[in-house]
Amino acid sequence: MMQAHQRLPLIDILRGFAVLGTLGTNIWIFAYLGDLTYITTSNYSGWWSFDDFLRMLVLFFVNGKLLGLLTIMFGVGLELKYQQFIRKGYAWPGVYIWTILFLFVEGFIHFTLVMEYDILMSYAVTAIIVAFIVKAGDKAIHRALYLVGGFHALIILLILVSALLGSNMSLPGNDLIVSIYQHGTWFEQIHNRLTNFWFFRTEAIFIIPMNIFLFLMGVKLMRTGVFSQNEHGRHMRKKLFAIGVYIGVPLNLLIFIPGGAFDFPVRYLFAPLLSIGYIGMLGKMLEYKKADWLWQRFGEVGKMSLSCYVLQNVLSSIIFYGWGFGLGGKLSSFEIIVVWMTLSLFQLFIAHICLKHFHYGPLEWLRKHAVQAVAHK
Repeated sequence: MMQAHQRLPLIDILRGFAVLGTLGTNIWIFAYLGDLTYITTSNYSGWWSFDDFLRMLVLFFVNGKLLGLLTIMFGVGLELKYQQFIRKGYAWPGVYIWTILFLFVEGFIHFTLVMEYDILMSYAVTAIIVAFIVKAGDKAIHRALYLVGGFHALIILLILVSALLGSNMSLPGNDLIVSIYQHGTWFEQIHNRLTNFWFFRTEAIFIIPMNIFLFLMGVKLMRTGVFSQNEHGRHMRKKLFAIGVYIGVPLNLLIFIPGGAFDFPVRYLFAPLLSIGYIGMLGKMLEYKKADWLWQRFGEVGKMSLSCYVLQNVLSSIIFYGWGFGLGGKLSSFEIIVVWMTLSLFQLFIAHICLKHFHYGPLEWLRKHAVQAVAHK
């Protein structure tokens, strides 16, 4: 097992890239007031307008890919914690369970007050399961990778077959939800999320097998030295880049086939292949030292990824929902992309200032001290 006695810069950079890229998908959900049809192809049967094509082009690069990368990086974080516990002789998972429970509470608050498609609660459930798989040893990890990954792939392929046979398997639009986000108050939105809790948590539950697989993939990548800045690490990342380019890209191009049949397979099965390609791509780009200032900014976002994830969703709510600036449903694809880029640059700036003066993001600081307080009782 690789020992991680020092922080590997690529890990923070990838985590920061993933957080900002996740907004690249969520921004369309905010901009179209919760109407999920705008991140699918189900409403299209022929040629698209330039505005639609521009949106789908962005989604080709980010939809599911950056969420997959973020999930892998959560697995990497779990492995780093595991290595730390083993080095110090602590019981595993031990007090790490309190970190996971705190993440679940954060996720529930984020779901209730900010965004119904929160991923933190799903990550918390996944982390508990994976923590015990990791405790069981390498054989258990290998077994879980094959069994859980195979189960998830089978379900998605069955969905694909059903879609090709004519079943409607696309994500739904909902005029009532759009109306609430366009005209309703913040409290009405909270009431809607809590009233329809299990409906909004459907995806979070559905993707748990995929999350388990990707968490364990992060564990494996960490143990094989993929993130190390040595020749072995570069060789491993070159392989990941090849997988992303030669397998991930062609499969993800299926998103441009209208009709919705490939919406689920691309987001939930093919996207992670491009996710690992991004690891190889950014690892290669990191070698260009002239852009070190940019990699440092991404790394800072990665170090306070939880705070940035919540912040970007809060700001998007203010910009697009009716109780805020009310821009939902009023912007072109190009303007929405500009908002995404602006929010990303703002987070790069905020993360730099925050870490320069306080060393932690606010939610990272809160979690650290809350877990320490519970652990020391």
